[in-house]
Amino acid sequence: MIEVKNISKNYLSGEFDFFALKNVSLAINKGEFTAIMGPSGSGKSTLMNILGCLDRVTSGNYILNGKDVSNLNSKELAFIRNREIGFVFQAFNLLPRMNVLENVELPMTYAGVHLKQRRERALAALDKVGLTDRIKHKPNEISGGQKQRVAIARAIVNNPSVIMADEPTGNLDSKSSIEIMKIFQDLNSEGATVIMVTHEPDIARYCRRVVRFKDGEIISDDDVVDRIIL
Repeated sequence: MIEVKNISKNYLSGEFDFFALKNVSLAINKGEFTAIMGPSGSGKSTLMNILGCLDRVTSGNYILNGKDVSNLNSKELAFIRNREIGFVFQAFNLLPRMNVLENVELPMTYAGVHLKQRRERALAALDKVGLTDRIKHKPNEISGGQKQRVAIARAIVNNPSVIMADEPTGNLDSKSSIEIMKIFQDLNSEGATVIMVTHEPDIARYCRRVVRFKDGEIISDDDVVDRIIL
């Protein structure tokens, strides 16, 4: 489903090239739940930006659902992001003036989905994350864990091919973190492909596979043997 072949990403820093990724190759199949780990500057966030079509490779190829998206223009990448990828961020990225329901409807608004269908799909997504009783609340009226639930509902509402989560528990307490990982595990059990950047080993144990980066390269790629199942 997702394959990167010998991808590199470099940035010009003064007179020198800095390589954030160095000839990385990786395949992630449909239905996997994969954690991407590594210290700051290891390349994990750069990889996530490329997989999420937020950035382009310097060299190599990125294949998503059989299509090479390495050289698409900005408009084409935006279309892919809206239809194929659901994002969950550490900072939630909810719009403060919109209520919970309106925040979840937003990706469908951009996709041109009719109002009645938007409402039905948004309510179904909020039901999956247990928040149908908060649909009229604004983001500042709900807890951090609830905000992340809203963000997950927004991420899944367009039925994306893959959910990409960047440190989704980074701003949450332990109880809320477990609740969020339970939602991700449930989505994965229903067939969703989930890729998650995390620096927390305990959070990675909820995933099925861990890919570790260091200095722009993959140093290990293993199944989780002591996996926590909620």
